[in-house]
Amino acid sequence: MDYIDYYKTLGITKSATEADIKKAYRKLARKHHPDLNPNDKEAEKKFKEINEANEVLGNPENRKKYDKYGKDWQHADEFEKAGYNPNQQQYSGRQQASQDFSGFGGSNFSENDFSDFFNSMYGSGRSSGRQSKYRGQDFNAELQLDLASAYTTHKQNLTVNGKNIRITIPAGVENGQIIKIPGHGGLGANGGPNGDLYITFLIENNSDFKREGNNLYADVDLDLYTAILGGEINIKTFDGKVKIKVPAETQTGTKVKLKGKGFPVYKKESQFGDLFITYKLKIPTQLSEREKELFQELSKIRNHE
Repeated sequence: MDYIDYYKTLGITKSATEADIKKAYRKLARKHHPDLNPNDKEAEKKFKEINEANEVLGNPENRKKYDKYGKDWQHADEFEKAGYNPNQQQYSGRQQASQDFSGFGGSNFSENDFSDFFNSMYGSGRSSGRQSKYRGQDFNAELQLDLASAYTTHKQNLTVNGKNIRITIPAGVENGQIIKIPGHGGLGANGGPNGDLYITFLIENNSDFKREGNNLYADVDLDLYTAILGGEINIKTFDGKVKIKVPAETQTGTKVKLKGKGFPVYKKESQFGDLFITYKLKIPTQLSEREKELFQELSKIRNHE
């Protein structure tokens, strides 16, 4: 396995913070995503490299191992048990283990020697001994949805690391929420389990509603005559239109709660948040002369009370 500079892949330095890594990954993942670059093999290859780099550097524990052991970072636990320190380039394990390394001339050997030995023992096929099982890498992906799509449970196809998978997206998923799809990450080695796929949802709100958790908020225009005299109006919701009564002399800025007309609660069937509407008084324009006369007459009546 050749050494891959994951820092270079993401275009960052070794001093990068977790936030820097996340920002760099998201920017590159969007740029090279297969859905945005259909039939582009180079973009697909780059997308795989970006996900691999993020899997290592985006996980603090993996990053620590990578910084210390380089291309052999996945075997860090075995290295630690053996007492190997790449910085000292010498083996400090027990006597029995020292005998196992006698082929390298005792306890002093290079990092390359250790890697060769480790490969012969754990998966290169040069040893007849039992090979260790290794879990596959976890993959990370982003999926963009509009708010209307997030309102209903639905299935969707997506391409991750060159593979097409079909997933069910539960209603009520939130912006930034991460869902794990078990077994859809990298392949395990030597019979080990596959890694998992972690999907981060990016919800685009192109509706007239503002979402906060499971509740929705919206402004509703109210004409002057209905505000003064009262009446009924139709309110648009994600579940269709509903008719509500408006009391006479309703003031602009009045808030009304429509219970159960908000957003579905994630994985809670038949449970919904509430919809809060705020009335905004709409003043009539382009009045006729007769209408102006009536308003003037009404003004005189109000002023003489």
